[in-house]
Amino acid sequence: MAEVTDAGFGTEVLGSELPVLVEFTADWCPPCRQMAPVLRALAAEEGERLRVVQLNVDRNPATTNAYKVLSMPTFMVFRDGEPVKSMVGSRPKRRLLEELADVI
Repeated sequence: MAEVTDAGFGTEVLGSELPVLVEFTADWCPPCRQMAPVLRALAAEEGERLRVVQLNVDRNPATTNAYKVLSMPTFMVFRDGEPVKSMVGSRPKRRLLEELADVI
């Protein structure tokens, strides 16, 4: 799973041809660590239709502040350079897929 930064966010997320699921995460966040295997599986299964990336909020404050992310993990789906969905908190893969069904 790719990690994006403030510097690469425009190119890798906003400029992506595929929808992109961004997990706003932090090293100190237990629910974020809990989501890692779920997101890896999602990236492997849906890689043709959806990019899955992580952005560390502590190392990338500009993007974190630009999208007003306050809780971790926050998931945002970007399509055509715009955020189209936002979800907060860890969840099982089945529920995450259900919530993403309308955007991928």
